[in-house]
Amino acid sequence: MSHIVAMTIAGSDSGGGAGIQADLKTFQALGVHGTCAITAITSQNTLGVQGVYDVPAEVTESQIDSIMSDFNVIFAKTGMLSKAETVECVARKVKQYGLKVVIDPVMAAESGGRLLNPDAVDALKNKLIPLAEAVTPNTYEASVLCGFEIKDIDDAKKACEKIYALGVKNVIITGGHFGGIDILYNGDFKVFRGELVKGGTHGTGCTYAASLTAYLAKGEPVEKACEKAKAFVKDAVSNSMDVGHGVRPVNPGGKLF
Repeated sequence: MSHIVAMTIAGSDSGGGAGIQADLKTFQALGVHGTCAITAITSQNTLGVQGVYDVPAEVTESQIDSIMSDFNVIFAKTGMLSKAETVECVARKVKQYGLKVVIDPVMAAESGGRLLNPDAVDALKNKLIPLAEAVTPNTYEASVLCGFEIKDIDDAKKACEKIYALGVKNVIITGGHFGGIDILYNGDFKVFRGELVKGGTHGTGCTYAASLTAYLAKGEPVEKACEKAKAFVKDAVSNSMDVGHGVRPVNPGGKLF
């Protein structure tokens, strides 16, 4: 029996709490072999982002080509795509290889620091989101994508509809900044109620999108994948490790470590 392989196309977090590091930990914890194409390198720790160094788009493209020439990847996820050229490159590769892609529209780090250039937002909306299986913004990211501030559930539902109109199959607004409530929209609404648990939050968005990708790659229907991803992140937050001097990173290994 061949193993399920997924790919993360994202930035590197030198502190190990988010980005490709969180994605690969998540894939591993869920029994999925993780591959990666690095889009940027950050100098980052629990206190913040000290530097961002973009990888040339052609280097990201080469990594994706290398992976796809050898591995049977059906599902991929994107994280930090800081510049428009990188977004456009990834969109080309998604179309070329027929990838099913989950987009985590990373715009800022939990520990502070902007990770998406303004010119990349339009490219994300016009070039990549229309190709996606799912997009998983938090309320801040959803506000940027839809163009208005999200203050309550009704606003979140309107934002879902506006983002869905870009062409994506499923919109999931995650509720870490919204009382623990996630909202799925794919023509119909599904609300996933939850609770905010104590623990570190650095890497929650990456971990949610990566776990959603893994569950979808394993054949779960989208509603069940959302439920399981929510539970996975709750466990990762509850079992976060006290490292560094700032925002504690989540622990995708959960009780394994």
